[in-house]
Amino acid sequence: MHRAHRIIGSLFLTAALMAPVSLIAAPRPQSASVQVRVFDKDHNDYHNWDDNENQAWGRFQVETKKKPQEFSKVNKKEQSQYWNWRHDNPDKH
Repeated sequence: MHRAHRIIGSLFLTAALMAPVSLIAAPRPQSASVQVRVFDKDHNDYHNWDDNENQAWGRFQVETKKKPQEFSKVNKKEQSQYWNWRHDNPDKH
């Protein structure tokens, strides 16, 4: 009986010592600001589509005199033109 108490005690001690480690190792939730990642095939990279990218898309449409519409609705050629423009016009922060 005394041996069973020692085993149970060791299990509780092990669990108490491991609990903080498991909390540290748990992945943190991602920021809610990144909703969509878009792959740029020509430049072989990904872009996070957020408010900042949405503003850049608006600037592109104004500068190139394109009809305003959502990025996801335009054809692949125009999306490619945007990513070329975007790589030539990075953010200034």
